[in-house]
Amino acid sequence: MSARLTSQMLAQALIRRTQAEGGFAAVLHRGDSISGAILLSCPDSDHRPRLFERVPDLSRGYDILPVAQPHWGDEEAITQYIERRRRSDPDLWVIELDVPNGERLAAAILTGD
Repeated sequence: MSARLTSQMLAQALIRRTQAEGGFAAVLHRGDSISGAILLSCPDSDHRPRLFERVPDLSRGYDILPVAQPHWGDEEAITQYIERRRRSDPDLWVIELDVPNGERLAAAILTGD
């Protein structure tokens, strides 16, 4: 059995990797340092907001899945979605990655691929 990385360690790794790639990363909301869920805001090439979430998969690993897709590109609707999620899950981490292919970079860190 391998040790799991904490949410805080994963967030720090995402930020460092994004900065190393020449991008910008910020924690918009800090959740539970050990096991908080991670929600990612990764703008597309036109800087329209998109959201992804780290979720457990069936193989006892993790995957990065798109969430709130009907709201992609609508900054106000995305902000409202994040606020609703934060109210229902105060342990939630919200991290913004502004780097080309942010979701791919996040998948490499958060899923171990």
